[in-house]
Order: sequence, then C-alpha cells, then structure tokens
Amino acid sequence: MHPTTLIGSVQRAMRLLESVARHEHGAPAKQLAREAGLALPTAYHLLRTLAHEGYLRREKGLFFLGEAAERLSSSGAQEKRRSTVAEALGRWRDSIGVPVYYAVYRDGEIDVQCVADTPASPAVEEWADFRETGHAHAIGQCLLSQLGDEDRRNHLDRYPVRSLTPYTVRDDRTLLRRLESTVRMQPVIERQEYALGSVCAAVPITAGSTAATVALSLPSHQVDRLLPSARRLQAEIGRLLGSLSLSISI
Repeated sequence: MHPTTLIGSVQRAMRLLESVARHEHGAPAKQLAREAGLALPTAYHLLRTLAHEGYLRREKGLFFLGEAAERLSSSGAQEKRRSTVAEALGRWRDSIGVPVYYAVYRDGEIDVQCVADTPASPAVEEWADFRETGHAHAIGQCLLSQLGDEDRRNHLDRYPVRSLTPYTVRDDRTLLRRLESTVRMQPVIERQEYALGSVCAAVPITAGSTAATVALSLPSHQVDRLLPSARRLQAEIGRLLGSLSLSISI
C-alpha cells in the first residue's frame, strides 16, 4: 500500500495501543506519547478517544487496555486455538486415513466443533441430531462417561435413550452400566448404534473440568481397522496433548 493512502491518525492510535499493551501496570500519557513518538497534545487527544470507545481505560492518571481491546485479543486467541485443533485433525485424517471429529461437552450439551474428512472418506451423516443422540454414538458415550453421575443423569433426563438402529442401547439403565464400566482414558467403541454401515471410536481428553473427545469413524465392513486406528489416534493425541489441552476451551 502506498504511504499516501494510509490514515495517519489510525497509525498513531495503533502505536499508542501497542505501547499501552507493553505496560501491564499502566502508563501515563507522557510516557506513552514518548514511546509512540507523538506530540503530547496529539497523544492526549487519541488516548481520550480510545478510552471513550472502550479500547483503553484510565485509572489515577495511568492508561490500561480496556474491555474492547481485550475482546479483540480474546477473539484472536480463540481463533488461534480453533486453528490448532483443525490443523491437528487434518493431519490425523491424512495420516490414519479416516474422518476425524472433535467435540466437547459444554453447558449441558454435546457440541461437535470440528470435523476433518475427505470425499473418499466422508464423515458420518448427522441424520439424527448429535446433541440429542449421545447415547448412540461413540462421541456422546465418550463425553457422558467423563461426567459425574448427576450431570450424566440430568443429560439423559433431557435426552432419553431411544433406538436409532437395531444395535442401539435399549434403555437408560443399560447405558449407565456401560458408561460406569468404561475404562478411564481408553477409547470408546460403537458399532452401528447411531447409523447402519458405520462404526466409530472416541478417545477421551480431559483438561480441568472440561470433557472433550477426538473420534474417528469407518465403514462397518472395515471394522477390523477400528481399534488399531483408535490406538494410533490416541498415540498421536498424546504427542500433541499439551497444545490440544489448551485448545479445549475453543
């Protein structure tokens, strides 16, 4: 971009914001003007404008980043976390040769947040709402197995067990027994319970109080690949667990 097309006041305001961001405990206008290379009257005018718009706040003569600037920062960080998860899923999809899913349990709901598949290996079609059918798919069973007893029963009160295929678990009691017997940190396997012709495995990921999972699916005629693929996915997750755990709050 040619220098003559740039808006000088915006450039100066951004330099001030960058200066404020470097001072966790705040800084006075004179110091910020000096660091940004601005005349003090110009700096005062811009600082007052930025404070009025919520990008800065002033306390006892010192300027700090305001809520509007922090929202921008938070949004950028969130997008970076989303990108981290999407890139990881894409790598695992390509290396293992299966569709890969990422889901969390948040605010009482099963939330499938990211899916990586290809035309040759498509994801399972969501023909029945994933949120309402957690009892029938590996993602839901994996997430529910990580919940406490009260949260688990509350979920089933809202989304009762119902048959989707001849292989779907038949009632709450049977499902709860299965969930309670799930071996901690081991893949959860589901065979044609959600959709005929598809088998799935989900690997649990827990960071703090957040329940999350990375899952994969295969056509049922490739069921012999399911557990080996799940073990391989689990190993891949283990190598990236640090950064992935930070991304669970996606």
